[in-house]
Amino acid sequence: MALLRRPIARAILITNPASRRGKRLAEKAKRSILERSVVCDLVFTERPGHAAELALEHAPQYDAVFVLGGDGTVMEVAGALAGSDVPIGVLAGGTGNLLARALGIPLAVRRAIPALLEGGQLAVDLGRFENGRRFAIAAGVGIDAAMVAETPSWLKRRLGVLAYAMMGTRAALRAVLRRKFFRARITIDGRSYEREAAAVMIANFGAVLGKRITLGPEIRTDDGLLDACLFSPQNVSDAIRIMSRLMRRDFRSDPGMLYVRGRSIHVETEPVLPWQADGELMGETPFNVAVEPLALRLLVPRQG
Repeated sequence: MALLRRPIARAILITNPASRRGKRLAEKAKRSILERSVVCDLVFTERPGHAAELALEHAPQYDAVFVLGGDGTVMEVAGALAGSDVPIGVLAGGTGNLLARALGIPLAVRRAIPALLEGGQLAVDLGRFENGRRFAIAAGVGIDAAMVAETPSWLKRRLGVLAYAMMGTRAALRAVLRRKFFRARITIDGRSYEREAAAVMIANFGAVLGKRITLGPEIRTDDGLLDACLFSPQNVSDAIRIMSRLMRRDFRSDPGMLYVRGRSIHVETEPVLPWQADGELMGETPFNVAVEPLALRLLVPRQG
């Protein structure tokens, strides 16, 4: 949902200084913001959860909050400012940078700043778990959770989002060849669906891994709904067909693919399995998630 944007005269930049590169990028981002006649104050996170604290403390005094860090830092700020009218500018400072990629924000800070300051605002839904944590892109169990758990830090640093793609392919092949399926029971707005699955994803954005894969048909970020996507390949041929369809955005009826959307979703599995949200391991099944319609305002590049 596009929003009318107000002028940005003052901005705060919240940065996770996890590395020397992070600090250098922060100074570069601050200079780039100042060069565009926007007052900019820079603050650094010091511990997990600190980004949310900084956002809550400082956001009311600024026209926009820029976040430089990984997806975990971005979602800390997003969760803190959910329901606020202060927009967030996402700057890629991590390895996956899932949200920046999904929004089409340039990964280079010097290009991202003018794109966001000269662009527009977008209101998007969020998914909210019972513990108050939120996600913007997707949560899931099965292949994608295995991908997150098994991708080593050194490979993420070297290859970025391609590391996830590689490990996801490996996890998918292993699941099919070894028949490592699980029983999934998904209850959506009171109606239950049960089947053997290799992966279950609760999606808010339709595309992942730098838009290399589209998860399902007509998944929108502003419709007040979350989309449950269940993938059930029974053999290698099924897996190849499903992957090909996701890459080609072909969502015709298929016995290995089920799509259901709703506002409140409960996910349980047999056996109990780890699950992830926006690239971060969250715990073990079961879990509950509900949509928060249009809860987050984001700065985005101008379309077209």
